[in-house]
Amino acid sequence: MSIELKNVTYTYMPKTAFERTALAGVNLTLAEGKLTAIAGHTGSGKSTLVQHLNGLLHPTSGVVTVDGIDISKKTKEAIDARHSVGMVFQYPEHQLFEETVEKDVAFGPKNMGLADDEIKKRVKDALDFVKIDYETYKGRSPFQMSGGQMRRVAIAGVLAMKPKYLVLDEPTAGLDPRGRDDLMARIVSLKREKKMTIIIVSHNMDDIARIADEVVFMHDGNVLLDAPPKEAFFSDDAIAAAGLLPPHTVSLLKMMKDSGLDVDTDAFTVDEAVRRIAKAMKRREKSC
Repeated sequence: MSIELKNVTYTYMPKTAFERTALAGVNLTLAEGKLTAIAGHTGSGKSTLVQHLNGLLHPTSGVVTVDGIDISKKTKEAIDARHSVGMVFQYPEHQLFEETVEKDVAFGPKNMGLADDEIKKRVKDALDFVKIDYETYKGRSPFQMSGGQMRRVAIAGVLAMKPKYLVLDEPTAGLDPRGRDDLMARIVSLKREKKMTIIIVSHNMDDIARIADEVVFMHDGNVLLDAPPKEAFFSDDAIAAAGLLPPHTVSLLKMMKDSGLDVDTDAFTVDEAVRRIAKAMKRREKSC
């Protein structure tokens, strides 16, 4: 199953002086079981696109389906389909509002009408998964936590509703390197351990290259490219058109290759790049 956008167009403030088309006939399939990264410069339409995935926005024209169900309908099936897509906004800590961590994470499950025992179990499980100790933090105000911890609590609040699909809009924005790496590791483990389908919006090409199964480049409300990382990050024209830069490892290895070192350039992590360089150096030594 999957989330599909079929010829989706979205126009902000139509028939006014401020009319702006943010999506222009987008066709895209977000496959179940994959971690798909959506990238593009500011104003490319990526955030508008993901807000269509759970019905926060409805297309001006076109259709969005979740597991084959048109989510614009008012049927129970359409409501359930929308609820199967969890959304974590940019700076999700701004969504926190309850007086304690436990109450904040429990808010969604409570509104689902679940029994108290089930709510408590979901809160504990979600906090445990994002590495926030339930007993230590359940009674604390989320606003007394660090930025990284607050973000993990906000994500736990979405996970507690057990969505099938999880959408994260720039989840590492504003975090320090350690907080970013920790959060990215948690996101990868969601896919691996929870078998969750993840759609992540990011402008950080290094992060995307490390974790994505599929990469989507957007520009001016259109999908420029939809491909696996090893194809996407070597599509120089698409990267340039999207106003992006390739991962630092790819740029470095290309520069070394242009300088005469016979090195493979398809490395997306520092460790992989080091291995490629060491291998190329050994080949050079043998040929001398």
